[in-house]
Amino acid sequence: MSDSNHKIDRRNFLKMMGVGATAALVGCSSSNGKSGEKASGDVPTDKMTYRTARGKSEKVSLLGYGCMRWPELPKPLPDGNVVDQAAVNDLVDYAIAHGVNLFDTSPMYMQGWSERATGVALSRHPRSKFMVSTKLSNFDPSTWSREESIKMYHNSLKYLQVDYLDFMLLHAIGLGGMDALKGRYLDNGVLDFLVKERAEGRIRNLGFSYHGEVEVFDYLLSKHDTYKWDFVLIQLNYVDWQHASGFNKNAEYLYGELEKRNIQAFVMEPLLGGRLSKLPDYLAARLKQHRPNDSVASWAFRYAGSFPNVLSVLSGMTFMEHLQDNIRAYSPLEELSKEEFDLLYDTARLMVEYPLIPCTACQYCMPCPYGIDIPSVFQHYNKCVCENSYPKSKQDKNYLSARRAFLVGYDRSVPKLRQASHCIGCNKCVPHCPQAIKIPQEMTRIDAYVEKLKQNTL
Repeated sequence: MSDSNHKIDRRNFLKMMGVGATAALVGCSSSNGKSGEKASGDVPTDKMTYRTARGKSEKVSLLGYGCMRWPELPKPLPDGNVVDQAAVNDLVDYAIAHGVNLFDTSPMYMQGWSERATGVALSRHPRSKFMVSTKLSNFDPSTWSREESIKMYHNSLKYLQVDYLDFMLLHAIGLGGMDALKGRYLDNGVLDFLVKERAEGRIRNLGFSYHGEVEVFDYLLSKHDTYKWDFVLIQLNYVDWQHASGFNKNAEYLYGELEKRNIQAFVMEPLLGGRLSKLPDYLAARLKQHRPNDSVASWAFRYAGSFPNVLSVLSGMTFMEHLQDNIRAYSPLEELSKEEFDLLYDTARLMVEYPLIPCTACQYCMPCPYGIDIPSVFQHYNKCVCENSYPKSKQDKNYLSARRAFLVGYDRSVPKLRQASHCIGCNKCVPHCPQAIKIPQEMTRIDAYVEKLKQNTL
């Protein structure tokens, strides 16, 4: 089948499914989070690329370890801990042995257990071997008071088992607009407190992460002379450079504004929630033609690392194979050529023709008060559409097998009590979504589609 016919078929299907025009970006991660692809070659131990924090002497590994997706236990421990500490220890040991020295976490990651697990793993190494980054994640208005916010900050130091933080961020500014910024950090004096902590050495670098209304991003940058931001964490990948979804501003704008002010960037979502680790076959083939031995994911990491003002690229690596592949990409970094940049931008252009739900599995919408596993519902749907393993209509000769595969895969990926059918449209998740997904509407649409499959009325 030609590319043009392939596009027409998929476009017609998406129209039939009623995917909204505002949804964007194709996703192809497998249901277990693995890319399904292994790169070849040894994993160097002494070739990691480092960048120097501007105005300081710290050398930061270009690959930063995002601690939002640590391996989980089959079932929580009696105290509620969901993290597989032994697996975390192994990953941290391997990362440090291969040159990774930055570990980024938050009080909200892993149901509140990430900082503790990260602290346990890192405490087994000399302090000079690692840098730790965390965030003031006071999203809940009950934590907006100066007292509660400062308590969260001190807990981070305690759980991470350190007496200073290498990098500290205001978390996800932009969500909730200027009112949330004022309530969380400005009116209560918390930002002034953090600036003082930096002056006294308990914070070495102070910055913020951006999601949401660009007015807040612009406002904080306008106050750079006052707060002297050391770095800012932005979402940057070859799709978001010009095709950011939801209310996020294109990465081209964000990076440019930081560069103007000589502020270094941390990068999040280099793989766009895993979707750039496994592209549709015909897009992946275009990359493989140029570099047959490289994984598809490595292209996204080389892209993010090729910007000189990027200090570190954060990646949540649950599996050893992901960690090894990403170490290869930066040991050392081979910057993209102009032709390779153009190839990736053309890949992005083709991707945005297939509008799927732009979920990055960031988990900010979780937990759902009604128990729905929102990211897994979206992930299964996107995966089936991306891989063409979805039932189109009864006229399709593969309809029966595809129908069964979709329904069986849905039940295996998402327990019945956590499926879309249990959404009541309370909208509590919507303000927390950095991609501005209309989650209840999407849940209703997916549930209606599943019911048609069950009743064989598609």
